[in-house]
Amino acid sequence: MFKLKLGLVAGLALTCLSTVAAEPAQPSQIMQQSEAKAEKGDGYVFYSYFTKPTFGTQDALTGVAVIEPGKEIHPPHIHAEEEYLMVVEGEGVWSLKDKEIAAKAGDILYAAPWDSHGIRNTGKKPLKFVVMKWHSKGVPVPVDPAVKAKP
Repeated sequence: MFKLKLGLVAGLALTCLSTVAAEPAQPSQIMQQSEAKAEKGDGYVFYSYFTKPTFGTQDALTGVAVIEPGKEIHPPHIHAEEEYLMVVEGEGVWSLKDKEIAAKAGDILYAAPWDSHGIRNTGKKPLKFVVMKWHSKGVPVPVDPAVKAKP
């Protein structure tokens, strides 16, 4: 009987520990823009909102960028995380896999891991976009094809 009780207590303790370990680091919440971290650069402001791991994501970034006419946050770039960008105000030019395409409010770009992408403001008013970038937990980080190709 003692072994049964000990086994039940140990099983309950392990269940509690695994439940706590599975809890996301990022709790459900609403964040006001005034609470977001604002990074100012040459012709842009980037507001970082949620960056903590969640139940299913790591290396996450959510934010809003406001880019002045004729500017960009950075040239087209690559990274291992998946990313969505949605223009909510203004117009510009998307860069996706070395192609340039007009960007306007309501457009969304999806960039798969290691695909070159970016956006710049070619309009006369500020361009505002929302970004969501992450890597899914439990999924191996994709190897950079440029590294794979080297002998």
